[in-house]
Amino acid sequence: MFGAGFNHFWHAESEGHGGDLLYIQGHCSPGIYARAYMEGRITEEQLLNFRQEVDGKGLSSYPHPKLMPEFWQFPTVSMGLGPLMAIYQARFLKYLHARGIADTANRKVWVFCGDGEMDEPESLGAIGLAAREKLDNLIFVINCNLQRLDGPVRGNGKIIQELEGEFRGSGWNVIKLIWGSYWDPLLARDKDGVAAQDHDGHASTATTRPSRPTTAPSCASTSSAATRSAGDGREDERRRHLAPAAAAATIRRRCYAAFHRANNAQGPADRCC
Repeated sequence: MFGAGFNHFWHAESEGHGGDLLYIQGHCSPGIYARAYMEGRITEEQLLNFRQEVDGKGLSSYPHPKLMPEFWQFPTVSMGLGPLMAIYQARFLKYLHARGIADTANRKVWVFCGDGEMDEPESLGAIGLAAREKLDNLIFVINCNLQRLDGPVRGNGKIIQELEGEFRGSGWNVIKLIWGSYWDPLLARDKDGVAAQDHDGHASTATTRPSRPTTAPSCASTSSAATRSAGDGREDERRRHLAPAAAAATIRRRCYAAFHRANNAQGPADRCC
């Protein structure tokens, strides 16, 4: 997801662009540091001093613009602060543009969250405002890996469908992206709807709001192939569907397609699996 964003969608500040604004999920900071190291932006010494940032020789454990002002744009920990701040940031960009103070028409606010993080009251507390203010410059990406610090997320539920209901009900457009190429041939072969009904708890979510109430493409995903055994009498039927499944599309293409749809949405977004 971050590769697709950095390579194809996100703009740094330049003469012709004010720059996009990224609210990076706190627990993703090691991945961002790894990419920065490969690009030569940070040193091996800094990596070895991860979470030991005293005297400026290390790296903060979470996005921390006060300790690393040249690296991070916004603090996103404690969990739930990123989504709330991002909504009001997107609204402020609209305010500046509407009053001719700054040209923010081509700037986007991207927010990365986890499915467990969405239980924080701040995470969902202002999504209605985003739709009401028609913030088509706002994109949420909710990575549903079904894991949180204190255990599984919704062990007996379907977090993807739950989040879809929350966002759609608040006036957002939603794009759902399934993680893993084995889903393509599986769902294409699923004439009776068994796999489609069963897979949603393992997928991901995306939310977008184009020119109408806000956009929230939440590309949430994990769980590579559907190999759950659910003891509900349908194991043989699942095996019949899954056995010949072959990888169809790479995850990079999937993420690019979801991000492209969210970034360029001009009307209600369709569901996509």
